[in-house]
Amino acid sequence: MQERSAFVIAATKSGSGKTLLSLGLLAALVRRGLAVQPFKCGPDFIDPTLHTMVVDRVSHNLDLFMMGEECCRRIFARAAVEADVRLVEGVMGLFDGGEASTAALARVLDLPVLLVVDARSAAESVAAVVKGFEVYDPRIHLCGVVLNQIGSARHVALIRDALAQSCATPLLGAFPREQQFMMPERHLGLHMGEENPLSAGQLDRLAAAVEDHIDIPALLAATVQPLPPPRQVPPPVRPVQPRLRLAVARDAAFCFYYQENLAMLAAAGFDIVPFSPLADAALPPATAAVYIGGGYPELHAAALTANTSLRTALRQWVEDGGPLYCECGGLMYMAEELADTEGRVHPMVGVFPLQMIMRPRFSRLGYRRVRLRRDCLLGRQGDTLYGHEFHYSEPIGEAPALECLYALDDGRQEGYARHNAIGSYVHLHFGRTVGNVDHFFRHALSMQTRREERT
Repeated sequence: MQERSAFVIAATKSGSGKTLLSLGLLAALVRRGLAVQPFKCGPDFIDPTLHTMVVDRVSHNLDLFMMGEECCRRIFARAAVEADVRLVEGVMGLFDGGEASTAALARVLDLPVLLVVDARSAAESVAAVVKGFEVYDPRIHLCGVVLNQIGSARHVALIRDALAQSCATPLLGAFPREQQFMMPERHLGLHMGEENPLSAGQLDRLAAAVEDHIDIPALLAATVQPLPPPRQVPPPVRPVQPRLRLAVARDAAFCFYYQENLAMLAAAGFDIVPFSPLADAALPPATAAVYIGGGYPELHAAALTANTSLRTALRQWVEDGGPLYCECGGLMYMAEELADTEGRVHPMVGVFPLQMIMRPRFSRLGYRRVRLRRDCLLGRQGDTLYGHEFHYSEPIGEAPALECLYALDDGRQEGYARHNAIGSYVHLHFGRTVGNVDHFFRHALSMQTRREERT
């Protein structure tokens, strides 16, 4: 049986540098001529784009809450055929997140864990931290430790000696304090990969630094995993006929999408056709349904307002009964208006009678279960969908007279409905409910048939 490397890179806590070290490892492995497939644990839209920036491959989210074990295993196994190395970047600290933690994902996928430890303001005490992570869950196998924010050779020596005396996990690297690799951030996190937050020169220097300070051959040797026979990799779902065109908003304002969602929509029968609310005057020809994901409409509010042609086209699409699903940033765009962080008010599409305002801190954050209160384009009454909520905006003023299709597990009513349009703050993932994607397609097909009969 052929063997290739696969591992999780995790940390003791958020802010330890695992994203930067993940990017450095990806870049260094690519420089070695290896085919590297990245993944991201958790509901993160930004880090996967950074992975893609480095390896020029789509990076996939793996989230046990939203996707379930079987979907995570299927996506991970599918990549095994083409990759020499599969690297899963964790989320928060290794054991943070309960059923959706990095540790839980490592157990489900049976992967070893490379532990990143921020060693600032500590020396021998690092060994106590590592020891705790070794024994906290015996089902987790730590294949190595990488120290970050190291100040000197003496600093490394103190920690290395303490680890050797007390811990079974080998020290595989020590990364120095380095400001040249710092990446810009904003309210929702790091900048997207498409914005090239690290220049080509910075990536080259980062890869070289990882080569110098991390024992990559030892890491690869410690993370060898058997490659499953081809019969164990589920075949792709065959597209059905007829095909329908799903117009998906893709530009600097709307860039938050789970790649697996788009793949499942394509497998259900949709041809994914991108359009830009910033630049396009109309929806793509022969559109059957519209999907507007999250992103940064607040950073591009003036330009979105200025594109009156598309705002009119979207409003007319909904009035004519066209299927439309929008989430988070998409909901903000489909509202009446959006007040940015400076208090400037920008008219938006006006499908939902909501006035949105940006807040200095996030308004809501966390996983969500969504139960449908009636049949709609997303499924049948009583269906449970899974997603995640993270936003800084919120509606203000009196609650509008809008039907709410969602009963959320925290007791709120949401999922605003108008005609065949649904808007919500919840980013849904269909990994656990692929049948609902098929329902979306059948609903769009039915609506298109009705429009054709009317004309």
